[in-house]
Amino acid sequence: MFGPRVVSVNVGLPRTVEWDGRLVTSGIWKEPVSGPIRVAGVNLDGDDQADRRVHGGPDKAVYAYSVEDYAWWEPLLGALAPGTFGENLTTTGVDLNTACIGDRWRVGSALLEVAQPRKPCFKLGMRMNDASFPGTFERGRRPGAYFRIIEEGVVQQGDAIDVRTADPPAIEIRSLVDDEIDVDGLLFVLRDPRVPEGWRRAAARALERGMPRR
Repeated sequence: MFGPRVVSVNVGLPRTVEWDGRLVTSGIWKEPVSGPIRVAGVNLDGDDQADRRVHGGPDKAVYAYSVEDYAWWEPLLGALAPGTFGENLTTTGVDLNTACIGDRWRVGSALLEVAQPRKPCFKLGMRMNDASFPGTFERGRRPGAYFRIIEEGVVQQGDAIDVRTADPPAIEIRSLVDDEIDVDGLLFVLRDPRVPEGWRRAAARALERGMPRR
């Protein structure tokens, strides 16, 4: 099978583990599943997040990461199974780093829209058993992409991915995790309604300070 496609669909329910001397509940552990999986509301069937204040929700309903990016990490981390980074869709044939906010993916019978890159929190370090790994992940500049659900439907392993590019001008998700964004870039972020509110608020604060945002 050729062309962009889903290599694995991964889901998982929150579990509580001990980390750094305290109990932490997280849904970052995802396992591949077979057969059709419904995508609806803000989630996939069989999947959930522990803290909707910072994880999940309409602009983080589905997370995708590619086997190409896993291959980039392999010299540092060794071979990793699909779902290791907590993604719902492990993909191939699509460069997530050049995806733009507003790009739409037809996957199975669902329609998804690129919403934002991932900003890793300490729970990724917990998953990798390395408290420093969120910083390593951020420096790697391979954030994967979060999607909002435009049309509910069903997805499964092997589904083709039909990418419909966003109407220009559009913001590459990679640009949001660059070291610095210049004033023009910040204004671009602030004025594009497809960009989630949190990113637009951050751009507004950076403009008020009169300096690029880290």
